[in-house]
Amino acid sequence: MSTPARPVDRELVEAAAEVARTRCRGDNHTMAAAARARDGRIVTAVNAYHFTGGPCAELVVVGAAAAQGAYELETIVAVGDRGRGVVPPCGRCRQVLLDYFPGLTVIVGDGERVRSVPVAELLPETYVWADHQLDAE
Repeated sequence: MSTPARPVDRELVEAAAEVARTRCRGDNHTMAAAARARDGRIVTAVNAYHFTGGPCAELVVVGAAAAQGAYELETIVAVGDRGRGVVPPCGRCRQVLLDYFPGLTVIVGDGERVRSVPVAELLPETYVWADHQLDAE
């Protein structure tokens, strides 16, 4: 059973789309992400593609937000370069986002089907990384 529809943060989608249009150039940076912090700030970032692997835009935005003192993110979206629109997070990003921000809303879908969903819905029957959450005795 899914949760009721959440409103889509269109300002956040446009912020990511603007970064994708203006900052993603060539093969090194092909995705942009934007996240809204609990205090209302929007933090943006791009991926750092490399053939050996590299952080996705969603992970870079998590680090950029922390560097700016925004430790509580409420909503995130990724947008592809060359007008590809909203792109859902990969499996690794889904797991990291759930681990860092279990109450996070993720914007997914394309065109008229863009919607906001809880990150937990993107990972049903997920692994729970609880070791870092244990109280020290």
